[in-house]
Amino acid sequence: MKDFFVLTTPAKCFRFIAVVEAITWVALLIAMIVKYGGGVDSAVRVPGMLHGIAFVAYLVITLWAAIALKWNFKTFVLAALASIPPAFTVWFEVWARRNGHLGELSNLATGRGGDDVDRDKLAV
Repeated sequence: MKDFFVLTTPAKCFRFIAVVEAITWVALLIAMIVKYGGGVDSAVRVPGMLHGIAFVAYLVITLWAAIALKWNFKTFVLAALASIPPAFTVWFEVWARRNGHLGELSNLATGRGGDDVDRDKLAV
């Protein structure tokens, strides 16, 4: 978990902003329930602003990651569309990691750990 806040690569930045975007989406939905259910008009002011910032940052970082990680157009569009439904950015991040679209994070998901050692050849 401590590695989650290390933002040294496009893949790690993408993972971070995907989670932040999802959290702010959920916070905005809760604030909307408070606004329309409880009549508190100011309830969406801060969550709305935070989600707006996270949404734009997600799209910018998605474009950066797509270029840096050499995503095809379909993967890029899927990543961009994932920002629309609540919390789908996290779903996309998991899918991209499992399918090898997130560089070194994909290596971690497959158990390779990002190193170049062939573990099968080391077994005696």
